[in-house]
Amino acid sequence: MILRRGFIAGAVLWAAMLPAAAFAASRPAPASAWYGFAFVVYGAGSVLCHQLAVRSFHLWATQLPVCARCTGIYAGGAIAAVVSLVRLKPDATYVGADRTRRARLLLATAFLPTAATLAFEWTTGQAPSNAVRALSGLPLGAAAVWIMAGVN
Repeated sequence: MILRRGFIAGAVLWAAMLPAAAFAASRPAPASAWYGFAFVVYGAGSVLCHQLAVRSFHLWATQLPVCARCTGIYAGGAIAAVVSLVRLKPDATYVGADRTRRARLLLATAFLPTAATLAFEWTTGQAPSNAVRALSGLPLGAAAVWIMAGVN
């Protein structure tokens, strides 16, 4: 239970750190503590995401640490984490192979909007808007966190 709550807190904290890092990076000098925080978050974001400026949201005239699709994934994860708090007990209805099959189906279904935007992008050569990319990532992030939080 403690590990689960820590995971849930981590999902929410990471999603909150994305705009906070953009705010920190936009502050005028000298703000070394802010810059240190931003450096760490943008560094972690670079491991997870391509960070292309054209495919990223901007706050305070500063690019977020991850692209719009990743922002949607992490926002969806944070939303699912908060919702999972309402349902603190894992679902014991499905066990073993049934639980695994159900989790795979949930992830595959949640990936469909992202897959659709990727297929559109790869076949037409045009990128959907950042809002569409973010919205397509929401279900994927929500499903992943829902499964990892043990609520599926």
